[in-house]
Amino acid sequence: MNRTLYSALWWVAMPAVLGRLWWRGRKEPGYRAHWGERLALDGPAPGERPTIMVHAVSVGETRAAEPVVDALLAAYPDCRILLTHMTPTGRATGKSLFAHHGERVVQSYLPYDTGAMTRRFLRRHRPRACILMETEVWPNLIHACTRLDIPVVLANARLSEKSLKRGRKAGAVMLEAARGFTLVAAQTELDAERIRSLGAPNVVVTGSVKFDVTPPPAALEKGDWLRSRIRSGGPERPVFLCASTREGEEALILDAWQRMPGKPSGALLALVPRHPQRFDEVAELAAARGLTLARRSQLDLDHGVDGANVLLGDSMGEMFAYYAACDCAYIGGSLLPLGGQNLIEACALGKPVLVGEHTFNFLDATNEAVGDGAALRVPDADALVAAAARLLGDGAARVAMGEKALAFARRHRGATLRTVELVQRHIR
Repeated sequence: MNRTLYSALWWVAMPAVLGRLWWRGRKEPGYRAHWGERLALDGPAPGERPTIMVHAVSVGETRAAEPVVDALLAAYPDCRILLTHMTPTGRATGKSLFAHHGERVVQSYLPYDTGAMTRRFLRRHRPRACILMETEVWPNLIHACTRLDIPVVLANARLSEKSLKRGRKAGAVMLEAARGFTLVAAQTELDAERIRSLGAPNVVVTGSVKFDVTPPPAALEKGDWLRSRIRSGGPERPVFLCASTREGEEALILDAWQRMPGKPSGALLALVPRHPQRFDEVAELAAARGLTLARRSQLDLDHGVDGANVLLGDSMGEMFAYYAACDCAYIGGSLLPLGGQNLIEACALGKPVLVGEHTFNFLDATNEAVGDGAALRVPDADALVAAAARLLGDGAARVAMGEKALAFARRHRGATLRTVELVQRHIR
């Protein structure tokens, strides 16, 4: 497939794409907002300050972008950041993370990659550089940047073997896009090798910037507050956190939790679904099993989680607080073949980490954490709950594993500085 065919397919699919947006907006109203930005018809006004564009598609990429954005603002005090997203949750996360920067960080949805929309967007904002986070490859955006002499950087880049195969199947359009990158800052040497095989000319291994994300003091305070609500009215309860869980996992975990006879007395299971539109669904799963549920959104109103078996984390932007409040954590998306989520934040807070077999989205970091004793891989939900029960009941083992997790996270810091130093060589 060449880029002309790729662009034509975008236009053919556009009615279905917009229809899907409207459909998803039933449960997540953010999908029905700012449509003009998605079509490059409106958006934030072009600023007087020089602009650096950073694209972070959703929540994980936006949180990963935090140290990069902060470093760029420090390196270029006269510039502003145009932070673009594709999902409402990513946009909400960006608003929360960067509100303290005021007008120096503005947000928009990235227009669909049709060519005409992309060119209109770039001519409106005229960024000095376009920085794409992690796995975002938009052929028409990259082509338009090249035509307008805008350097394109793929930062914190990762590419799994599965994604590489998909990229090769896409043919000429993906190879042309890879050749259009001015710089690729890859997380690992394996990522770099895969990206080079697509034809990217300037690939450097910098490490993962996610190791440089530090927990904000306010998040740690919120974690202390959350812990106080969990133990209100009685002795402190051990907490097993299942973070960023995906569809199908919660049922497996709830069933295994009920079957497990050796849990410490009063142990609390905390479930934080990755997607907010599933909060009510997960609440119904717990209720169907006869479990008493407390909601994070209601803790400000009642007397904590007294009597509840399960805490539902139905809030956004509080993952650090949940990690701070727990005793050990499972990283979601890995019990089923969904690729897994990022375990670095839990390690950065010194929490013992449990993962399933399916971690191809963060394979290298996860394998290294397991090798260091910072994380433990389990084959299924029963083994997961059994491992959690052992950790909850053994304070010495929990502390030792948490110390290894913290050492693992600290050893890999510095990728942001390396990335930004490379980026500076290409920004006018």
